[in-house]
Amino acid sequence: MEQKVSDDVAALKQSLADKGVKYLMASFADMHGVSKAKMVPLSHINQMLHGSELYTGAALDGVPQDVSDEEVAAHPDPDSATVLPWQPDVAWLASDLWCEGKPFDACSRNILKRQLKAALDLGYAMKFGMEAEFFVFKDAENGGFEPLSPLPHLDKPAYDATRLLDNLPWVADLVDAMNGLGWGVYSFDHEDGIGQFEIDFNYADALTMADRYVFFRFMANSIARKHGAFATFMPKPLGDRAGSGAHFNISLADPTSGANLFAAASDSRGNKLSELGYHFLGGVLKHVEAICAVCSPMVNSYKRLIKQGSMSGFTWRPVFACYGNNNRTNSLRIPLAGGRVELRPADSACNPYLGAALTLAAGLEGIRERLDPGEPYRENMYRKSPEELEALGVKLLPRTLEEAVDAFEADPLTKAVFGSSMHKAWIDFKREEWSSYHNHVSDWEQARYLKFF
Repeated sequence: MEQKVSDDVAALKQSLADKGVKYLMASFADMHGVSKAKMVPLSHINQMLHGSELYTGAALDGVPQDVSDEEVAAHPDPDSATVLPWQPDVAWLASDLWCEGKPFDACSRNILKRQLKAALDLGYAMKFGMEAEFFVFKDAENGGFEPLSPLPHLDKPAYDATRLLDNLPWVADLVDAMNGLGWGVYSFDHEDGIGQFEIDFNYADALTMADRYVFFRFMANSIARKHGAFATFMPKPLGDRAGSGAHFNISLADPTSGANLFAAASDSRGNKLSELGYHFLGGVLKHVEAICAVCSPMVNSYKRLIKQGSMSGFTWRPVFACYGNNNRTNSLRIPLAGGRVELRPADSACNPYLGAALTLAAGLEGIRERLDPGEPYRENMYRKSPEELEALGVKLLPRTLEEAVDAFEADPLTKAVFGSSMHKAWIDFKREEWSSYHNHVSDWEQARYLKFF
């Protein structure tokens, strides 16, 4: 067995060398899903794959206090090796973190892998897609920021052809890089915000997709910088424009055949979703308020999750804990083709490992307990009065990060998924984030109150 591993390492080393790679990034995702790394020469690949690169826990956000003084080791996944398209002498590898000689419970990637094993034990593999929305700006002379296109702002810039062409130099570089990596980009456009874009690419297994999304944010910003710009994954950088989602598209598949187990030619509710898919939906709906804390993880996230806030009118952002068919006012949507579930609260700032793990765990609970999500809502839920929503039993999703963290802390599933140490670390960090924001004196307050009397 050791000889086979050695042969595999030698083959990977040769393959990377043939591509001109000289350096390797032993990368892992912190609690935010930001790529952190050390770099080693290609000649050091064998040691690196066996955990030679150590990181001080105290230097990382969200590391549980009980291990913050320890060192964690990155164990890179050879299958994730990705040559940087914009700097091909470097390859990036996603890593699992270990601590004291065993997998680190609080590592985001390990948390997802535990849930994927739970799914596999039940006979399911998770297929996962993420819709990548983000803004690209350049620094302005006045110290602010502005879009790359010099054209006047439109009230409704979504799908604008001219502004898409104005940004094509960096967009084309990014799309070419994604396709060169085999990601299968099938659509991209200018979105509803000023300087906002969406790039859609093929589904993958859940671990691969989470790795790709972490790498995507790193890559998009790196390529934008080569064009004198920067990519931002802040969920809502502009107050009067739509924010950036990263909608989760999920299905379960047969691990052997790959057959989509959520697909159905028809069903009594008219959504082309299997009974298994409905049970999964039931579980996610049961826990969707807690899921929000992870999929919409920032103070700024909840300025996106509002009924209005776009010059185009409705932002179509989900604010209700309900599901429907091809209806974008629900937090959970079944697209027209059926066969998958879309979780719409997820935004561009989420940690994809943690978001996927908690959503999968909720869905698996729904399957085990055969939870029924009820009938789908097909109408525009924004037009319902509070009294109508109350009569239907439809609740609002959390309105602030504080409310979301309250829901996260109160839901026992979150502790089971995160583990006790990471569960506490996540809550403590997010409560401090909310407190820091709450105590900040903003421009709005000064403008409104400074000369009020």
